[in-house]
Amino acid sequence: MDIASLIALAGGVVLVIFGIVSSGGVQALGNFVDIPSVIITIGGSVVGTIGNNKLADYINGMKTIGISIKEPPNTDPTEVIKMIIDMSNVARKEGLLALEEQANSIEDEFLKKGIMLVVDGTDADLVRAILETDLDTMEARHKKNIKIWEKWAELGPAWGMIGTLIGLVNMLKKLDDVSTIGPNMAVALLTTLYGSLIANWLCNPTAGKLGVNNDLEVTVKTVAVEGLLSIQAGENPRVIEEKLKTYLPPAMRNSVGEQEGGE
Repeated sequence: MDIASLIALAGGVVLVIFGIVSSGGVQALGNFVDIPSVIITIGGSVVGTIGNNKLADYINGMKTIGISIKEPPNTDPTEVIKMIIDMSNVARKEGLLALEEQANSIEDEFLKKGIMLVVDGTDADLVRAILETDLDTMEARHKKNIKIWEKWAELGPAWGMIGTLIGLVNMLKKLDDVSTIGPNMAVALLTTLYGSLIANWLCNPTAGKLGVNNDLEVTVKTVAVEGLLSIQAGENPRVIEEKLKTYLPPAMRNSVGEQEGGE
């Protein structure tokens, strides 16, 4: 599980409850629950988000909430670099065909596809084109999901304001009864609160985390592409290692040890 996402989700709930209880006591929690306001804000923003997307895309986008709170697999660039260096040593000693056996034990379908293209003797430019097209398609799919969360974050506060305006109109219709102004105003403002919570507690953090995961996956797959093409070109394993380590932050480069087998 992604600890940062769990801290953000749980911490947001705790802080909001603390803010309510610290000033009004536990009994004040009831003041912040209003079913019509929930329906207007959440229902309206959801419908608006669906209207901006194809229904299938919206459903797929909502499913990514699970991805945002999990540690994504195969996104450690240091592990990919170590794997590439191991394969470059094997290819240097036994030839490219020896990589086919290693490919069978690799779970990452992208890396496996690249290895098989190299083993099959596919032209280097074609290997790059195929893998980069796969990479671009993956990134476009991820960005589509991110935009769905960003759109919901945009519409949540907007529908919260619509709910507030509805509440204010109803309040002004009963302005002759001064005793109802305070309670009606409080209910009217709840939709604005709900809209802000949708955007800042749920949607923006989810979109942000999906973006971080996307960038990390793109980096890992880019490292894989460059590494496989270097193996195909017959480059020295030590040269490949130094080339791929440039994709890492300086603090992470020492975690990739020098490999044996270079000349």
